[in-house]
Amino acid sequence: MAGPLISVTTTSIIIVPGWRDSGPGHWQSLWAERLPHARRVVQDDWVTPTRSAWVGQLEKTVLAAPHPVVIVAHSLGCIATSHIGTEAAARVCGALLVAPADPERRAILSDFAPVPYAALPYRSIVVASSNDPFCPIRLAGAYARAWGSEFVRMQNAGHINIDSGHGEWPLGWALLQSLEGDHAVPQQPAAPTHVSSAAA
Repeated sequence: MAGPLISVTTTSIIIVPGWRDSGPGHWQSLWAERLPHARRVVQDDWVTPTRSAWVGQLEKTVLAAPHPVVIVAHSLGCIATSHIGTEAAARVCGALLVAPADPERRAILSDFAPVPYAALPYRSIVVASSNDPFCPIRLAGAYARAWGSEFVRMQNAGHINIDSGHGEWPLGWALLQSLEGDHAVPQQPAAPTHVSSAAA
């Protein structure tokens, strides 16, 4: 895997897990360990999420970041990201939105519906899988069009998590590098940590 990018003007990487968090071995957790300038959003309730609490915690983390922010979100974290207000959004310079959830498919996530269908004011990449059990690929494509995002379609990649075999996930790492932009330079990473665990 290529090394993390340390920008001339450093970015703050903010990792936004989805419903029930991303456990050890999930690519989000591995990236958090290997990126010295990453912060992870920690929610008070991972099991019964509410939009106000999740979005509020995300906004607080973004506004506290010392540098322009690149968001790395998974599943319901993508939807929370789409809900942030203008003050927090103004601090964001890019977002990698992976396997966005459909909050209307599960009653426990319905507080996040309706999903905003407005263009995001920063560069974004939506990555979705043709057989994601939590969001049809056509809906993920509709999100990408509405948000003005680049769209990366993966074939039979499930929910792009541990259960579907995505630990280190080199493609995602390359997409993150592209979001960190032209001012970033490669640097050797620390040795990867391999921990086996299930995560949503």
